[in-house]
Amino acid sequence: MKKEKSFSFIEFYEKFGIIFILVIEFIIFSLASANFLTIDNLFLVGRQVSFTGIAAVGMTMVLLMGEIDISVGSILAFTGCLSAELVVRYHMPLAVVFVIIIGVSAVFGLVSGTLTTVFKIPSLICTLAMQIIIKGFTYLMTGGSSISGLTDSYKFLGQGFILGIIPFPLIIMVIAFICGYIVLNKTYIGRRIYAVGGNKEAARLSGIKTNKYVISTFVMSAVTAGIAGILMMARLGTGQPSIGSDFAMDVLTATVLGGVILQGGKGFVMNVMIGSFIIGILSNGLVMCGVLEYWQWIIKGVVFLFAVAMSNLNLISKKG
Repeated sequence: MKKEKSFSFIEFYEKFGIIFILVIEFIIFSLASANFLTIDNLFLVGRQVSFTGIAAVGMTMVLLMGEIDISVGSILAFTGCLSAELVVRYHMPLAVVFVIIIGVSAVFGLVSGTLTTVFKIPSLICTLAMQIIIKGFTYLMTGGSSISGLTDSYKFLGQGFILGIIPFPLIIMVIAFICGYIVLNKTYIGRRIYAVGGNKEAARLSGIKTNKYVISTFVMSAVTAGIAGILMMARLGTGQPSIGSDFAMDVLTATVLGGVILQGGKGFVMNVMIGSFIIGILSNGLVMCGVLEYWQWIIKGVVFLFAVAMSNLNLISKKG
């Protein structure tokens, strides 16, 4: 007689967890605040989610390698302020600004990736140092002051709507996730990223140049953070060097909630988009309910620990 399989919370969470959390969030915040489900607020959530989501695409690739990048918040602030400086002081066209920002961001990622692979510095330590260094460069560039006088075309990147209803940053986020999906699931590059993340030594013995792929994921993480930086400053309307202090935590939480494990080799980038919405809705809902900022930090920290714990329990249950 076949024994009925008992209910497993771990398996349930793996299959339906992020959708379940998303639904629960909507129910709780819609009951707690009458303004939560208004059209204006939902558009606001979509715009807020975009910045985290864009950077989460690059973070997904880094975590798939079993590495981590906590410098994304400083990169966001630096590239955002640099783009504002280029537009306001040097009157550069936005297309040129984008090219420069992508190039500068790529250099940051290249440095982090090289230090991690060639010099064998753990990525946590390496990107922590890069976070501090880049933050220092940001304050040197701005003198600690905001950069005002952004053009309307620049502000449109963060404040504008397409067809009058869709926030422009949300469109960029969707494009970023589609590109991430194609790279990771439809190309040999993605297959090798998963292979290297699953077992670096086995990948190396099979002839894959593991260092090259690890470095490339750090570059992608930095570039997506750089793009998010441009959009963030456009949303704020000024270049603010102090922005981004909690950004890395939001991006990491969204990525892990989306099912990407910190040990590497497993995760689906489109689920990370749902994780990004969970974080965005959580942030918005807490503000709408009047929760103090200090409690928001505590709640977000607990959510991150919960996501990591569930990820680890899932791994343990499969090994057992």
